[in-house]
Amino acid sequence: MRILFCNYEYPPLGGGGGVINAMVAEELARDHYVGVVTSQAADLPRYQVLENVHVLRVPVLGRSQQAVASFPSMASFIPQAMRLGLPWARQQHFDILNTHFVLPTGPAGQYLANHLDIPNVLFVHGGDLYDPSKRMSPHRHWILRLVIRHLLGKAAHVIGQSNNTLDNLARFYRDDVATTLIPLAIREPPKAATTRADHDLAAEDFVLITVGRLIPRKAIDQLVGIIASLGDPRIKLLVIGSGPLAEPLSAQAAAAGIADQVRFAGQVGEEEKFDLLALADAYVSTSQHEGFGIVFLEAMASGLPVICYGHGGQTDFLVDGRTGFLPSLNEQDAFAARVRELASDPKLVQGMADFNRKLARDFYIDRCAARHLAVFEKVLAERRQA
Repeated sequence: MRILFCNYEYPPLGGGGGVINAMVAEELARDHYVGVVTSQAADLPRYQVLENVHVLRVPVLGRSQQAVASFPSMASFIPQAMRLGLPWARQQHFDILNTHFVLPTGPAGQYLANHLDIPNVLFVHGGDLYDPSKRMSPHRHWILRLVIRHLLGKAAHVIGQSNNTLDNLARFYRDDVATTLIPLAIREPPKAATTRADHDLAAEDFVLITVGRLIPRKAIDQLVGIIASLGDPRIKLLVIGSGPLAEPLSAQAAAAGIADQVRFAGQVGEEEKFDLLALADAYVSTSQHEGFGIVFLEAMASGLPVICYGHGGQTDFLVDGRTGFLPSLNEQDAFAARVRELASDPKLVQGMADFNRKLARDFYIDRCAARHLAVFEKVLAERRQA
């Protein structure tokens, strides 16, 4: 099969949506011809082959950060992908297109599918349908809802990564499209190549870790406030990620007198990320919404209990009291109590860690890619029969 992906973000640009796209693409490229149309930024090359995946990057406006896309970069990707992606894709003779994110990628993906005369399988990631932290979330605006309804109707099939995402699709947009639930996936974590001493952490410290872009939806200011409220100097918080709130969050920690307990590692590579996860005792997140939350699986595979709010796509695989704890949304006192409980009970931590390692194996990338391929084969078979 010759498979084309279209995604406005693809590593090293962007977050989890690009990462999962790359992992699926690389896994499928073991046996199939795989191409990607995505954004070009900074000094990234226009075209390259990565892990046997043929990547075409089209230049966009205003992409100054790897982690966070600007509105001009998202808007300009659409015409650039149409203009530059189409002639390249025509030369490759693709059989099927998989578009990631109904907005902003969807219009470009559907245009390519129409002009290449191939079916378009649309992958919705959650935040492209519903993000309660954003005033411009598509579900709040009737014009965007109409655009999304149109794109959903044009797609040959729709994949969602969680029940929460598919529920929001039916609730806010339309319930008459063919959908398949395919959970996101991870690779098996590498063995740690570093120690706590390398990072000036003591054996007796209880280390919490969180990974994500430093943006309002992640609500990391709540985590900083929770650390301050606990009043326990041995509880440390390691924050991995970059974004526009880096300086305000650092200032908040300093003002609360816990600058030595909250450490900002910034953007790190995959190997270093897993090294740091392996050093921690528990994964924490106060995110206001996740369509799925792939980093929860990475933490579980690294042997960490997870404490996060019981709201969002991660509730498909997180179980309160087994994988960690799921306090209600924005119940920060309950969240702090659960952190204190784990910090005082090593046996509880170990039991949850063992359970999570075993559960995470069901979400390794080979199974995820096989599920994608099954959808592609089904769509192509239906097209041949039509």
